[in-house]
Amino acid sequence: MTTRTREHLRSVGVEYDYIDIEKDREARQWVKEQNGGKEKKPTVRIHDRVLAEPSNGELDRELAAAGLRA
Repeated sequence: MTTRTREHLRSVGVEYDYIDIEKDREARQWVKEQNGGKEKKPTVRIHDRVLAEPSNGELDRELAAAGLRA
């Protein structure tokens, strides 16, 4: 699902920072904290909103709400 999410963000022209939680212990801990102790991938933060394993539709709605996409 991470690959799908990254491809979708690229296809709609949204810049993002990708952090590999397999290589970043602090990021892994943050993901677990956001998801009740589980490593849900991807976990995406858009401003103050955190989405776990979002569909492309969920991403589009949140990006639009954040003013990052029409």
